Amino acid sequence: MIGFLIKKTFFDLWDNLFRVALVNLGFIASLALPVFVPGLLIAVPALSLAVTLIGVLWCCVYLSAAALSIKALSDYGSFGFGDFFRNLKEGIPAGIFMCFFVFIIFVMFTVVMPFYLDMGSLVGLFLAAVIFWTMAAAVFSFQFFFAVRSRLEGNILKSAKKCFLIFFDNPGLAVFSLVHNVVILALSLFLALLFPGPGGILLYLDEALRLRLLKYDWLDANPVENPAGPARKRKVPWDEILIDERERTGTRSFKSFIFPWKD
Repeated sequence: MIGFLIKKTFFDLWDNLFRVALVNLGFIASLALPVFVPGLLIAVPALSLAVTLIGVLWCCVYLSAAALSIKALSDYGSFGFGDFFRNLKEGIPAGIFMCFFVFIIFVMFTVVMPFYLDMGSLVGLFLAAVIFWTMAAAVFSFQFFFAVRSRLEGNILKSAKKCFLIFFDNPGLAVFSLVHNVVILALSLFLALLFPGPGGILLYLDEALRLRLLKYDWLDANPVENPAGPARKRKVPWDEILIDERERTGTRSFKSFIFPWKD
C-alpha cells in the first residue's frame, strides 16, 4: 500500500504541478506575515506579537482551505481559484483549531517541559516524559487533521478523535507519514517551498487517508463472526482492495512524464 501511495501521490502531483505550485506560492506569501512583518514592528511589542498570532492563524486557515481544494486531486479531479476561495470560509474552524494546537505544542515544548526538567527530580522527569509522549502522539495524530476534516463528516472534536483513532489503528502509516513529510519539507526548502512544498505534503496526507479508508470499507463489507476477536487486525488484502485504484492510476514511462503529448 505504501508503494502505491507514493506512486499515486507523485502522479497526481506531476499532473497538477501548476496548481500545487500556486498553492505553495500563496502559502509563501502568507508566511511573510508572521515571519517578516513583526520584525518591522519590534518597537511596539504588543503589536508585533499580535501580528505574529494573526499571521500564524491565517497560515493555518490557508492550509485548511488548501487541503479542502487539494482533495479533488486525490479524487482524480481538479480545482480552480473559485473553489479555493469558497473553501477559505469553510476552512476557518479547522484553521483556528490547528492554530490553537500549534500554540499548545509550542508552550509544552518551550515552557512546560523545561520547567519539569529543571526540577531535577524523578517526579519532574516523569512528568516531562509523560508530556513528551503525549505531545508526540498528538503530532503523529494531528498531521492528518486537515485531511480528516476534508474527507470525513463531523465537528472539530469528532475530527480530532478520528485523528487519534487513525494513529492508534495505523501507527506504522503515521510514523512513515511524519518522516516522509519532514524529508519532503526539508527537500522543499532547497526550492523555496515551491515544490513539492506544503501543497505536496497536503496531497500526500489526503492520498494516505483516502487509501486507508478503503481498508475500513473492506472491513465493514467483510465482517467476522466474532466481533470481539481480532477483526481489525487480520491481514488486509491490499492487492484486492487497490485493483480499481491501480487501473485508474495506470503506469507511465519516463518519456510520458517529460513529453506527455507524444503518448
